Amino acid sequence: MKRIAKFQKVSKEQFLEGTDGILSAEEAESVYEAIKLPQRATKGSAGYDFFAPYPITIAPGETVKIPTGIRVWMEEEWVLKCYPRSGLGFKYRLQLNNTVGIIDSDYYYSDNEGHIFAKLTNDTNEGKTVELKAGEGFMQGIFVEYGITLDDDAKGIRNGGFGSTTN
Repeated sequence: MKRIAKFQKVSKEQFLEGTDGILSAEEAESVYEAIKLPQRATKGSAGYDFFAPYPITIAPGETVKIPTGIRVWMEEEWVLKCYPRSGLGFKYRLQLNNTVGIIDSDYYYSDNEGHIFAKLTNDTNEGKTVELKAGEGFMQGIFVEYGITLDDDAKGIRNGGFGSTTN
């Protein structure tokens, strides 16, 4: 197995900025201290589980933005692809709004410290409410190696996320 990445917490200041309007400053400080780094459940697991940093309720049809407090350093030529946890997708039709979250290796160096956010929608057609406890897995990230074309000459430098590389 190749060891190509390392999860870290973003700084407390960055987490507080990411939770502005979601949590009070006092709540965010307490939540920050308890953030769990993503981890695999078994040695055969491909995905690293991301854990809810605080209790989250998502009503049918509702969308929430979750600041994970996590960043990831990874070697070039790798990407972290994020998906909802399989069971939550199966039980609730819980979906990431961008279908698959793509975390590029250079996102780590952005002004926001590469803070990984998830935007989830409860797309149930059965009226089910999603209740996530603090520390419960809600998303999984899988590292994938990628290639580029022979004539690629990209030289741009990222500074942000969510469409920041669009020309």
